[in-house]
Amino acid sequence: MARLSTHVLDLASGRPAAGLGLELFRLGPSGHRIALKAAITNPDGRTDEPLLTGDFLETGVYELVFQAGAYLRAQGYALPDPPFLDEIPIRFAIADPKGHYHVPLLLSPFGYSTYRGS
Repeated sequence: MARLSTHVLDLASGRPAAGLGLELFRLGPSGHRIALKAAITNPDGRTDEPLLTGDFLETGVYELVFQAGAYLRAQGYALPDPPFLDEIPIRFAIADPKGHYHVPLLLSPFGYSTYRGS
């Protein structure tokens, strides 16, 4: 089934990032963001359901915005003010609306990585 999913791993603690807020946007023709969904990661660092499925998955450009600063503060990490990483936007494209797109975030207080997962 076509779907878009994500998960977040806290590399500094070696655990899934539970309780991290995120928002999903689709970019409109003029580049403006259209809000599609907001979610919070569960104890496994994933959202409870896919971010998009089936007919809601369309060809186009999307942006996931992860609320990293709020999560890192809540975990007790010593962060500068303002934090080096606060909101992390990841912009990506969906070319095949029948495909499975998985966008993970590997997070630490001073760096992150992402890739197209499976």
